[in-house]
Formats: sequence, structure tokens, C-alpha cells
Amino acid sequence: MSVSAQPRTPLSPTPRSTLNRSKERARGDRADLDAVLDAAFLCHLGVLLGGTPVVIPTIYGRDGDTVYLHGSTGAGNLRAALAGEVSLAVTLVDGLVYARAAMHFSANFRSAVVHGRPVEVTDPDERLRALRIISEHAAPGAWDTVRPPNKKEMAATLVIALDLTEASVKVRTGDPRDEPDDIAAGTAWAGVLPLRQVWDAPIPSADLSPGIDIPDHVRNRYAEPAIR
Repeated sequence: MSVSAQPRTPLSPTPRSTLNRSKERARGDRADLDAVLDAAFLCHLGVLLGGTPVVIPTIYGRDGDTVYLHGSTGAGNLRAALAGEVSLAVTLVDGLVYARAAMHFSANFRSAVVHGRPVEVTDPDERLRALRIISEHAAPGAWDTVRPPNKKEMAATLVIALDLTEASVKVRTGDPRDEPDDIAAGTAWAGVLPLRQVWDAPIPSADLSPGIDIPDHVRNRYAEPAIR
């Protein structure tokens, strides 16, 4: 059975995936986790490398209850990830919250943190499928238009899978949470400065062959008004 065909599992309320502060920001629905992971394509992977915490930014791809990551077989960080527990974090910032008091400034955001022990993907078909999932998550439509990985490239690539069973989602929206006295004083502006992420027009490679136009799967990305 493929990963995507497996029954969905609920988010686990473990001690490390349960919010201790601002519990009202917690989201328990697995759809909230999917939404955060699907809206972003860059995560930060926390591992222990030689006994020292290391955080690595990397792209990923989600399929059902699994996140796939890849890197060089010579990269010590992914090998370290396979040696024990890891933490994977994704954050989307939606705005800066201006308050009337310095200590009440905040940000509106959506975030997810996943805990678990990743496993290496060794099956040839699943490895190729995982790489396609990662590629299509970051650059939809690109995989079928480019040369697929060859044997040498596949041999030099490590693919790992992290189960999404143990995860937490945290979301903040809305106005600042000011004290009544500060609101009554009315001495400072308060509100939200929204933040959007947009694609600019593509820049062709300096060595691009003449006559090759921007493909639709790229053109459609930068034509979008905003990524939210």
C-alpha cells in the first residue's frame, strides 16, 4: 500500500507536541497541519550532529502522513538525522502585530513542528517517487519537463522519510492583545501590518538556448497575485 493510500492518523497529544503557553493558538485538526506544510516548501530540520544541535534549512515534499527530504549521501546532517530523533519546523509569517506596549508586539503566523525518527528510503521506486514529490511541491509541473535523475545522481542522493504522527500546529491571527489601560490611554497606533510573499518575473539563465520560452508551469507561478 502506498503512503498516500494509508488511513490518516490523528495528531498525537504527546508532551513535546502539546502547547504549554498560548494554548488557544493550538490547532488539533490534521487538516491544519496539511495546510501549513502544503503552503510552504522550505523547512528547518533540527538534528544532533556530533552531540551539538544543528538546524538545516531544506526543501521537502509531503505525501499523506509522510514528509520526504533529500540530500547528498556525503552530507553528515542527514546521516545524523537517521541516527536518532529529529524536529522539523515550518513557519509562515502573515503579518507584524503593532501593539500599544512594547511587550505586546507579536506576529500573525502559521507554524508546524514535527517530531520523530526518520527512516531512509531504500526502495528504488519509492526513492524516485519521493524525489518527484519534493520537486513537484517546490516547483509544480517541472518534473515532467526536465531530465530525470540518472543512476549516478540517484546513487549520490540520500532520501529520508519522516512520519507526521507526532506534530503540533500553532496559529496566531487578529489584533494585538493590549492591556485595557493601554487601550484607554490611546497614545500609540495599534494594528496589523500584513505580509505577503510574491514571485517576481523569471530571470532566464545566461546560458539558455535561444527560442526557449518561459514554460506555463513557471509563468503561472509568477502570475499569481500573492502566496498566502
